[in-house]
Amino acid sequence: MTTADINIPVRKIATAAPSKLRLGSLTALVIGSMVGSGVFSLPQNMAAGAGPLAIMIGWAITAVGMLALVFVYQSLATRKPELDAGPYAYAKAGFGPFIGFNSAWGYWISAWVGNVSYAVIVFSALSYFFPAFGDGNTWQAVLGASILLWLIHILVLAGIRQAAVVNLIVTVAKIAPIVLFVGVVAVAFKLQVWSLDFTGLGNASLGSITAQVKSTMLVTLWVFIGIEGASVFSGRAERRKDIATATALGFFTCLALYALVSLLSLGILSQPELGALKNPSMAGVLEAVVGPWGAILINIALVVSVIGAFLSWTLLAAEIPHVAAKDGTMPKFFGHESERGVPSTSLLITNLLVQAFLVITLFAQSTYQALFYIASAAILVPYIFSGAYAAKLALTGESYQSGDQRAGPLFAGLLATIYGLWLVYAAGPAYLFMCAILYAPGIIFYIWARRETNQRVFHPVEAVLAVALVVVAMLAVYEMWTGAVSAL
Repeated sequence: MTTADINIPVRKIATAAPSKLRLGSLTALVIGSMVGSGVFSLPQNMAAGAGPLAIMIGWAITAVGMLALVFVYQSLATRKPELDAGPYAYAKAGFGPFIGFNSAWGYWISAWVGNVSYAVIVFSALSYFFPAFGDGNTWQAVLGASILLWLIHILVLAGIRQAAVVNLIVTVAKIAPIVLFVGVVAVAFKLQVWSLDFTGLGNASLGSITAQVKSTMLVTLWVFIGIEGASVFSGRAERRKDIATATALGFFTCLALYALVSLLSLGILSQPELGALKNPSMAGVLEAVVGPWGAILINIALVVSVIGAFLSWTLLAAEIPHVAAKDGTMPKFFGHESERGVPSTSLLITNLLVQAFLVITLFAQSTYQALFYIASAAILVPYIFSGAYAAKLALTGESYQSGDQRAGPLFAGLLATIYGLWLVYAAGPAYLFMCAILYAPGIIFYIWARRETNQRVFHPVEAVLAVALVVVAMLAVYEMWTGAVSAL
């Protein structure tokens, strides 16, 4: 999960008017949004809870579900060109201000919790060279991550954006090692290793095929976060139709890379061996084939890639509440800008939250995998309501001309919504409880924003939803306090 390997078009950070994005840039935006730290840890993350058969089924479900989401964003980009803020705007337009707020809030949570996971994985990778960093959650790693966080904060406050040469380096650092990995591992692939326990049922700890498939769902979602990248910046596209093409190209490119990385690795090391690897697990797999230089290559590539991602998603995470504040969805103070046009208040709050969670990782010994599970679960709300909005438009005929085919968009919208709900089920109670705890405080900010604009705070259905969210959050706190459920 990273933002684009092009200059991120953050509002007012540059004084010149932003140039329009062409197809190539939009495609890079989508691919860059998805290819981040996740792919480097896919072999272990997938094999930790599933065998080859379940992993194949998991990728098949993901391919269908995410393709439906691709079609949703393609359809909405052309049918609702006036909505330029992607998932957040679609949820608000389709289901009212409270749902829209929670979509913006959830997207923001996913962004900054994702940044915490980046900090953990960077120092986990560096532990290959400096063992004191451990799994990225030792005091040395947290100190290093904190320094990195506030250095990036200072850079953003200064109005510094990624130069083209840095973006090129980050792009090569991401894609080239992955392509090399796929090529080398494909040559070294051993069918007898891959088929050793094809169903995974020989390992009692993995459970049934269904349980194994469920264990892969948040992993596959994590590596596809960013599929909405072109949609989020649709207002900057030179041609609206390029958004659909860029989204499809990005999706199929990344799907191929991800599936090959996870499945080919099972032909190098067995499922238990892969499941026990330290992340970034691609390093361990390549080391098993070519020796230590393979691990060195992957660890260096990940560090460069994720530091770039850290900067990009810091900009994006600060931008989300900043934009929402401009239209009254979030409190006005989130909209404050520095003299250089940087969303300084939003940036400070975002990075204080990242810092707080970094400290939590030290005391809770939180792992990269636990953090990205939370980030993945948090983003489900905007994804689900994007699909539901597409289905709603098709059902009502809004934005459709006489004679337009509505069956395809309706099917895609319903399928994307069902896929999102399936992911909620697959996430399990621990991560949903953690998300409820993170979502519930947002109600205070929603009320604040509504009163600032002298609008009715809740309609009856929204009030019921708000009460239910608070109740679930309180239950989650109790369950975690007693140790019945633990996410971190």
